[in-house]
Amino acid sequence: MSETIKYITANDFENEALKSENVVVDFYSTECPPCEALASKFESLAEVYGKDIKFVKIHRQENRELALSLSVSSSPTLLFYQNGELKGARLSGGIKRSEIVQNLESLIPERKASELKSGIKPKVTECDVLIIGGGPAGLSAAIYTSQAKLTTIVVDKELPGGQVKTTHLVSNYPGFSEPISGYMLMHHMSEQAKAAGADFRSAVDITTIDLANKFIVVDEYETIKAKKIIIATGSSPRQLGVKGELEYKGQGISYCATCDAKFYEGKHVAVIGGGNSAIEESLFITKFASKVTIIHQFDKLQANKLAQEKAFANPKIEFVFEHEPREFIKNGSTVNEVLVEDLKTKELKKISCDGVFIFAGMIPNISEIKQYFELDQWGYIKTDAEMNTSLKDIYAVGDVASKLFRQITTATSDGTIAAISISKELEKEKEPIIELAYS
Repeated sequence: MSETIKYITANDFENEALKSENVVVDFYSTECPPCEALASKFESLAEVYGKDIKFVKIHRQENRELALSLSVSSSPTLLFYQNGELKGARLSGGIKRSEIVQNLESLIPERKASELKSGIKPKVTECDVLIIGGGPAGLSAAIYTSQAKLTTIVVDKELPGGQVKTTHLVSNYPGFSEPISGYMLMHHMSEQAKAAGADFRSAVDITTIDLANKFIVVDEYETIKAKKIIIATGSSPRQLGVKGELEYKGQGISYCATCDAKFYEGKHVAVIGGGNSAIEESLFITKFASKVTIIHQFDKLQANKLAQEKAFANPKIEFVFEHEPREFIKNGSTVNEVLVEDLKTKELKKISCDGVFIFAGMIPNISEIKQYFELDQWGYIKTDAEMNTSLKDIYAVGDVASKLFRQITTATSDGTIAAISISKELEKEKEPIIELAYS
C-alpha cells in the first residue's frame, strides 16, 4: 500500500478533500473487479504526483450518505477537487491510467506536470505467457496456463469479459441448467483465472505492440515481455457506413441491446440485420419496446430456425425484407427516422421509429497487428490445429481466429488448445539436451 494514499471516512471528507488545494478522491468498494483494476494505477500515480496532489480513498458502501450526496452511485468513482471545487471529468467503471493523468495534470501547472511525468521510471515485466484480450478465449487460456505454473499476464483495453459481459443471459453454456447473465459468467471465469495465479492489466492503453520481438508497452509505462503470446482481442460490431450512423451513435443509434433496450420501454425500435444476433437481440428488445421493425437486405432471414420461429410468432415484430438503410435522420434529441431503399424498385421511403439497433455482423479487432499474420478472405487470423499463427510463438484464439462458428464454447475451446500447446512447448524447451557419446 502506498504511503502517499490516505484512507478517510465521511467525517474526514470536508477537511481532507474540500479544505485542501488539490485532491483526487477514490470511492471504492470491496469485491469490485473495476476497483481492483484501478488500485495499482492509483497507487503508482500517487507515487508520482503525491507530493503535489493529495490521494485519498473512501469506502463507498460504508459512507453511503456522503456518496449519494455527491451523486456517486457506482464503484470505483474518481472525483477531482481544487480548493473545494470539483474540477475535470468524473471517472467511473473501467478507468484508464491516461484518463487519470489528464485530470491530475489539470490540477497543477503545465511545467510541473511535465517535470513530474519525466520522473516516471519505466517498468519491465517478463512472463511465460502474455494474453492480449480478456474474453472467454483469453480467460480460458489463462486458467490453463496458470494452473500449469506458467507466469501469465492478461492485458485488456477494457475490463475482462469481452462482449459476453454485456450479454443479457447465456442459456447454452455447459454446466448451468438455468440461464446465467453474461456478466456473472465472465466474472466467474476471471476470478478462476486470478485464483490460478494469472495477473491482470485491465482498462489499459496498449501504446506499443511488437509481436515479432514478443513485447508490448502498457500505458507508456510498463513493458511486458513474453515467451509466448496469445491474441484474444475478439471482434467488434461491423458498421454500415450509412449517413448519420457515426454522428448519432449514442443518440438513437446502438449496437448493444443489453446495454440500451431498457431505454425504449413502450417505444418503436428499428433493427438492421437478419442474422442470429439481429433476431435474438430483437426478441430481447421486445421485452421493452412496443414494436420492433426488422429491416433486412435479403428476402429471408439468416438466423437459426428456432430464433426465426420465435420472431415470426412474436406479435411485436414486423419485417421489411429486401430493403437497406441509406440514412439515419435525427429530428430533435434522437434518431427518429430511417431512410431505406427498396432493392427491387429502388424506391426510397422513410420508416419512423424511436431508435435504431444495428446488427450487421462483426469484424476482428486486429487493425493494429494484422500485418503480422496470414489472414482469411474475411480478415480473420489463420491458425493451425494448435492455434499457432503464421508468426512463431504467437497464437490466435476466439473471435479473431478463422473458423466456422463463433460461440462462447468455441472460444473457450480455442483458449484451452492454445494453452495446452504452449505448456507442452515450454516444457520441451526446459528439457536438457543429452549428448550421447559413442566409442
